[in-house]
Amino acid sequence: MNTNPVNLTVRFLLEIAMLIATGCWGWHLTANWPRYIYASGIPLIAAVLWGLFRIQNDPKPAPVEVPGIIRLLLELGLFGFASWALYDLGYSKLSAAMAVVVIIHYLVSYDRTWAMLKNEPYKGFVK
Repeated sequence: MNTNPVNLTVRFLLEIAMLIATGCWGWHLTANWPRYIYASGIPLIAAVLWGLFRIQNDPKPAPVEVPGIIRLLLELGLFGFASWALYDLGYSKLSAAMAVVVIIHYLVSYDRTWAMLKNEPYKGFVK
């Protein structure tokens, strides 16, 4: 189910929302010039972590291959941080909505989620 185009679109939009939310949170950390560094640096760090640590058989080669459970914790941690950042900014309903969509996404992607929990290579992307 993870390779369904609708699910992949939702996942992509969640990733974009995560980057935007962390950037907005970084912008509001201070009113001084460091806000530019936070607003660009926090999403940049999140994107690097997202792209660097991958599991075996992800669609792109893994620069650093990690066990599935580590990747799952990384993904949930970044999405959780983004949801918390929205809450911290005062967008509690948007924060809750993002958290619910993340949970539904991982339930719908049960095949990939289960493979990561069992630390097995995900076979959904192999052709």
